[in-house]
Amino acid sequence: MGRVQTTTPFDFDAWTTLAQRDPQAFEKQRSRVIEAAILGAPAKQQPQLRRTQWKLDQIRRSSATPLVACLRMQQLLWENVAGEDGLLERLQQLSRQDSAGPPRHSAKILPFTR
Repeated sequence: MGRVQTTTPFDFDAWTTLAQRDPQAFEKQRSRVIEAAILGAPAKQQPQLRRTQWKLDQIRRSSATPLVACLRMQQLLWENVAGEDGLLERLQQLSRQDSAGPPRHSAKILPFTR
């Protein structure tokens, strides 16, 4: 059956305090949480999640400020949603496929006589 996921609520203030007081501990904890999220995903999705996280980490490392990193990450998100071969395009392809052909039947319907 399905997996049951248990999560603890996100405490923004605690994370903020940790980042201010001990940036190294913050980074270690952030890495642990991200790794747990990736491992909690289906196995076939994990490589893509790792590639995406790698991209995000590179953006963070190469950006002059956290705000610049945030803006660059937002741009990446929108490219993946609205860009070429993005989510919107894929959804439109699925919609065209569904409406293009005759209806598909998943079972043979048997006539019954009275």
